[in-house]
Amino acid sequence: MSYKEAFKVFGDFKTPAFDFNSLIEVQRRNVEAFTAANQVVTEAVQTIARRQAEVLKSNIESATAAAKELTAGGTPELSIEKQANQTKALWEKSLANVREVSEIVTKSSFEAFDVLNKRATESFEELNNSAASVAKAAKK
Repeated sequence: MSYKEAFKVFGDFKTPAFDFNSLIEVQRRNVEAFTAANQVVTEAVQTIARRQAEVLKSNIESATAAAKELTAGGTPELSIEKQANQTKALWEKSLANVREVSEIVTKSSFEAFDVLNKRATESFEELNNSAASVAKAAKK
């Protein structure tokens, strides 16, 4: 096949007009969705940081009070019992704090995923509609 014949074959090939504005609009909404998901994650990180600061402050206060109580005197048996009770209370409090932070992380992860999943579904629908419009226009 000569160059002229090949050019003629490809020259007769018509490509439908594609609506680049709709593609740009789809991408703009995708960026908005990523921004919204990022905002959810950022807020969760801030919440976790505030909560950890509160926990740290509370733990320091508890440790200070425990140290004062343990040095207040008493029998060794009573001191050991106090230490055991304080250790148990600290352990339970720590578990509750870890559970709380885990719940915040889980909740924010699902929220961010939901934002992105919803946008992905919408994006595919928009692209399908745009392609259908182009195909319909090409048939005319």
